Amino acid sequence: MKKFGLIGFPLKISFSKDYFSKKIEQKKLNGYVYELYPLADISEFSEFIKMHPDLCGLNVTIPYKKNVIPYLDELDESASEVGAVNVIKLTSLMAPPFKKNRKLVGYNSDVFGFEKSFLPLLKQQHHSALILGTGGAAMAVAFVLRKHKILYQFVSRQKKSGQLTYQHIHETGFSHFNIIINTTPLGMTPNENTCPDLPYEKITSDFLCYDLVYTPEETLFLKKSKAQGATIKNGLEMLHLQADRAWDIWNI
Repeated sequence: MKKFGLIGFPLKISFSKDYFSKKIEQKKLNGYVYELYPLADISEFSEFIKMHPDLCGLNVTIPYKKNVIPYLDELDESASEVGAVNVIKLTSLMAPPFKKNRKLVGYNSDVFGFEKSFLPLLKQQHHSALILGTGGAAMAVAFVLRKHKILYQFVSRQKKSGQLTYQHIHETGFSHFNIIINTTPLGMTPNENTCPDLPYEKITSDFLCYDLVYTPEETLFLKKSKAQGATIKNGLEMLHLQADRAWDIWNI
């Protein structure tokens, strides 16, 4: 038996179970199974690992991409620099006196998925970005932008050092920023009537607007940006790419 799964809370809507279950079925991998594991608090993680000795890999989603790190034995380079983990590989180790232990290594496949999905959209005028949100996914986006020398600024509801607020953007406009990347859950099913609080009337055809949300296909953020002539893309391709990367990590 090889178990894989997703931890987070809540897990009412999850692409992962269907996606990986279909992959297991297509590959005819007898004994493989993918399950959802809602953890009400990250403090339950250590006991959860003990209770599931057949676990080989986990996906990590909101709100534990940062909080799970202290429970891991090791991080790969991207996860370490990003400061967020969305994939965990569990490997068995033999320790004296012949007691099986497990090593937990954290990875960030969001970096891979976002980079491969986002870069083909860039045009010459796209030089600076606003990242909406400051969670684990936002850190992965920032890592990719730094790598490709694209200037960026985080946007949050609360005023903090080094961050812009939505109120500031309403007061001053988008300034020199013409890439907007939404990493918040605003607009996600079943809350399709919500969107980030932006002055959409100031978006132009020079803008690139990317939403990590993938359901619905066009969030209100994307619809309003599209109406202004902006290039838009949702997070579905990124989701597929990061999921396939997670599978490779678990099975190499």
